[in-house]
Amino acid sequence: MKKRYLALLLIFVTATAFGQSNFYRLSAGLGGGANYSFTDVGKGQYSYSFAGYLDYHFTPFITAGLEVQNGKLKGADLPDVGHLKAFSNSYTAMYANVKFRAGEITDFYYSDFLNYTKGFYIGTGLGVIANNVDAVRVQPGTGYVFPGVSKSTDFVMPLNVGIDFYFPDGWGDIRYIFNINYQAAYDFGDNFDGYNSPPPFKNVSKDIYFFLSAGFKYTFGPKGLSSKTIR
Repeated sequence: MKKRYLALLLIFVTATAFGQSNFYRLSAGLGGGANYSFTDVGKGQYSYSFAGYLDYHFTPFITAGLEVQNGKLKGADLPDVGHLKAFSNSYTAMYANVKFRAGEITDFYYSDFLNYTKGFYIGTGLGVIANNVDAVRVQPGTGYVFPGVSKSTDFVMPLNVGIDFYFPDGWGDIRYIFNINYQAAYDFGDNFDGYNSPPPFKNVSKDIYFFLSAGFKYTFGPKGLSSKTIR
């Protein structure tokens, strides 16, 4: 009888351990990619941004973190359309964000599709951006001086959609994360382009830019225990 109880206990412990896994609480990484701006000039232009990340993992699939960006935003009116505005913004931004991934609510262990997509996430946050704008201040041909500022600091709201791909180390712990992220950054201050002109100079909507990036993160620090087996 004792042997039977011992066998049942071993089965219970094994089953419980099978349904759990350790994960690192911290991750840090770098990324970069292309951005495109929509501002008060007639046409945005593609440019570049780089980013650094530091995240805290409440679970393997829910994180809160900081993102620091540095890059350049560009835009210009077409020569035969608009008011001949043009700008280049060498910006630095810092965002605090939260992200929620599909693996938190899906039973991905027995489904290849759910396993491949467990890192799909949505997220949002709040941050600040320091704008350093070089813009055409005098309209060619008329001498009109466009109102605006070259240096400003604004609040920005980032919206993120992306996916993480997880890779284990030799011990089976998730140690490396490859990330693809698409971000929309909404400027509450409307200063990405440095213009603040009244009608008819098309200053009718808030500025926004989109940033498509790829990145690599490394997990480290103290470990947590997840109720899900991550593979």
